Amino acid sequence: MKITTPEVYKEQYANSIKNPQTYWTGIAEQYEWFKKWDHVSSGDFSSLSPTAPPLKWFEGAQLNITVNALDRHLKTQPDKIALYFEPNDPQESATTYTYKEVHQQVCRFANVLKRNGLQKGDRAIIYLPMVPEAAIAMLVCFYMSMVPELMFGVLACARIGAIHSVVFGGFSAPSLASRIQDSSAKILVTNDEGLRGDKVVPLKKIADEALASCSSVQKVLVHKRTGASVAFHGVRDLWLAAELKKASDICAPEKMAAEDPLFILYTSGSTGKPKGLLHTTAGYMVWTAETFKNVFQCGDKDIYWCTADLGWITGHSYIAYGPMINGATQVIFEGIPQWPDGGRFWQIIDKYKVTHFYTAPTAIRALEAMGLDYVRPYSLASLKVLGSVGEPINEEAWQWYSKNIGKDKCPIVDTWWQTETGGILISSLAGVTPSIPTFATLPMPGIEPVLMGLDGKVISDNSVEGPLCIQKPWPGIARSIFGDHQRYIETYFSTFKGFYFTGDGAKRDANGNFRIIGRIDDVVNVSGHRIGTAEVEDAVNQHPGIVESAVIGVPHAIKGQGLVAFAIAAGGAVIGDEKTLLKETNEIISKMIGPIAKLENIFVVKGLPKTRSGKIMRRILRKAAAGEKDNLGDTSTLLNPEVVAEILSKTSSDRSQ
Repeated sequence: MKITTPEVYKEQYANSIKNPQTYWTGIAEQYEWFKKWDHVSSGDFSSLSPTAPPLKWFEGAQLNITVNALDRHLKTQPDKIALYFEPNDPQESATTYTYKEVHQQVCRFANVLKRNGLQKGDRAIIYLPMVPEAAIAMLVCFYMSMVPELMFGVLACARIGAIHSVVFGGFSAPSLASRIQDSSAKILVTNDEGLRGDKVVPLKKIADEALASCSSVQKVLVHKRTGASVAFHGVRDLWLAAELKKASDICAPEKMAAEDPLFILYTSGSTGKPKGLLHTTAGYMVWTAETFKNVFQCGDKDIYWCTADLGWITGHSYIAYGPMINGATQVIFEGIPQWPDGGRFWQIIDKYKVTHFYTAPTAIRALEAMGLDYVRPYSLASLKVLGSVGEPINEEAWQWYSKNIGKDKCPIVDTWWQTETGGILISSLAGVTPSIPTFATLPMPGIEPVLMGLDGKVISDNSVEGPLCIQKPWPGIARSIFGDHQRYIETYFSTFKGFYFTGDGAKRDANGNFRIIGRIDDVVNVSGHRIGTAEVEDAVNQHPGIVESAVIGVPHAIKGQGLVAFAIAAGGAVIGDEKTLLKETNEIISKMIGPIAKLENIFVVKGLPKTRSGKIMRRILRKAAAGEKDNLGDTSTLLNPEVVAEILSKTSSDRSQ
């Protein structure tokens, strides 16, 4: 149910906290179900155990998420435009898809996947750039939750379900391989090549390199994007277009249980191995649909554009699912904001009369740095709502965005959430609740955020800051880490018993508005993408001249945070100058992780500041990099306090150059 006034927000929020069973029953009734639920919810954060994930929503219900994203719209608006696809090259023709056409494409794709052996419980990896086929493939994997042998519109007796896992097209072969191996994916969907600005990404070549160490993949479906010549391997590789041509566009949806898995999405953690967050069907559907509806206030005639890649949770929740369930019309863009020039975003907004624009602070700062000459040629008069996602937006960028893009007439929704949360947890509601620069502001109905003290107890006062936790479960929360439920419990529920620990710190003002102040663990937010420092350290340590390293995040004018490494040379190694070392390590990082994780700088030092238990005190490295030599805090517990002076000297010398 749509929240339209501040009073309705207060009423709905209070009801969601006091009477959650009644509240969520009313919300869920708006959607289509094959069978209603027996229980709205069960389990809490204190009852989690290593043997079973007891958090359940709408237990006993049966549904299919694509019925709500597609089929129900065919009854009322089959010819409404669902997607405008804007290709990378502005000279290339755009493509338009109605809801009826998306439905047909989803059914064809589903039949292709079934014909190529995907069965219930199997995983499909989608390694595609921002093309409509990526969104369709995602939807397919749960239109794939349908009859296994459906041809010519006939329902089969056995039905299957597939779990999709989208991998960002900028990731390297080892990163792709690790995700395939962890998920034991059976099918991989990819491009011959991807286009990003003036660069061509050899996706099939990267995929082939990854698959050399992945025995689980039985079929590779290749979408022809550029027409480049690519290697094909026996009967494993198939052209997607040829397969689709043979497929029926009729495919009935399967009745999925509420807690059946929907997707796995990998995110970096504070240890080297990425975490495969597992989201289930019913709760995720309800959460993404409701948060999209209320945060963005997108009307029937509006045009919505989220610039995220489908390889990230934002692309899942606020491109593939939330907008489609609400029957929105949206733009999908293949390219990057600076190509062919810094006006591309604004040109697209005017071309499609975009009303709701959702992007990252990284993009905003990059376009701000390019100057207003790229903005002035465009009207931007269609815009009604602006959004920010991926990291806290600084005030300078917020004001520039509001003044120059929104013309000081568009509310800005500064949304805070995570891969783990499934959808937005804290945000203003566009035009309904106040937008406050740098503040995410107020929680969504059903969310009880709290700040924790050093004693592990909830801080009840306002105008304070501390670690941000969530007190009770909500429908969209990830249920587990795929294949490692113990890690799920240890990562999110061991720091503060009985609470979900977000890993972020926050401030709360006198009116209960929240401002997110960033990560407090070893995960760095680079251009809105969470990157585990341990993963980058593993790559840095592959350099033959480096024996050990520590990577930290530092403030960056465009990216929000950049990565800096402190490295110890291997015994007898001749490393040479640090500029050459930086180039060499970044080549390794690009190959192992992807260019997104490149270092801004590297310092060769004789030692890293460690406690007597061997833990690196990254706090000291962050302070040194920031020039805070007189504010290092207690160093008495260091095993090797003498290394601090050298580190300070190195970073001080770098800033003076």
